[in-house]
Amino acid sequence: MRYRLQKIISGMGVASRREAERMIEMGRITVNGKLASLGQKADPETDIIELDGNPLVPCDRRVYIMLNKPRGYVTTMKDEKGRKTVRELVAGCEYRVYPVGRLDMDSEGLLLMTNDGELSNRIMHPRYNVPKGYMVEVRGEGIENAVKKLRGPMELDGTKLRPAKVRVVRKEGKKALLSIVIFEGKNRQIRRMCRMAGLEVLRLRRVSQGRLRLGDLKPGTWRYLNEKEIEYLQALVKNSTEYEGI
Repeated sequence: MRYRLQKIISGMGVASRREAERMIEMGRITVNGKLASLGQKADPETDIIELDGNPLVPCDRRVYIMLNKPRGYVTTMKDEKGRKTVRELVAGCEYRVYPVGRLDMDSEGLLLMTNDGELSNRIMHPRYNVPKGYMVEVRGEGIENAVKKLRGPMELDGTKLRPAKVRVVRKEGKKALLSIVIFEGKNRQIRRMCRMAGLEVLRLRRVSQGRLRLGDLKPGTWRYLNEKEIEYLQALVKNSTEYEGI
């Protein structure tokens, strides 16, 4: 059966779908000896797909890990600006894994990584509404009113957001620690929401994704997901049932 090249490449555990698209655009992928183009389809059973002249073969094992990303690292496997990447933090993993979604350079916390491209793409798809929980240190005037705004109707990039779950964990003068749960994954979403509510984000840490918890995993370290956590992810992408679990 024929599929889009980026889907085949991500399914082989070679790269994320987005990274596969970049590989195609850079001219690194060929199909049956001919340069591939974005949007092209191929049959992985009969066509010879090569990356930089080397035939691609499926990964023999699917790997799922959780990283506690520190601040100062970009969520990519390679950075043209020479910044530190999460790839450096998971160098001890014998399999090449890729980030599921993103955390901006100034944010920290739970980041899933895997070589299961299909699962990764489905988890990030908006239809699944996987809740993501954050602990957010903020500063601003009128914390209470700002929290009301965060809980109310908001719109980003022309899209109405699902109401966020917001709880004040601690408040000291103009500073507060908020627990915020969102259901989308827009670029710098928490920071943009807080700015709209009149708050400055001092620190942002993701602590949960669906039923997965960061727990006591130390910054800069990672661990393999356990069997129960993997089963949860696989069940999540097999149907559209919403797992809030927070």
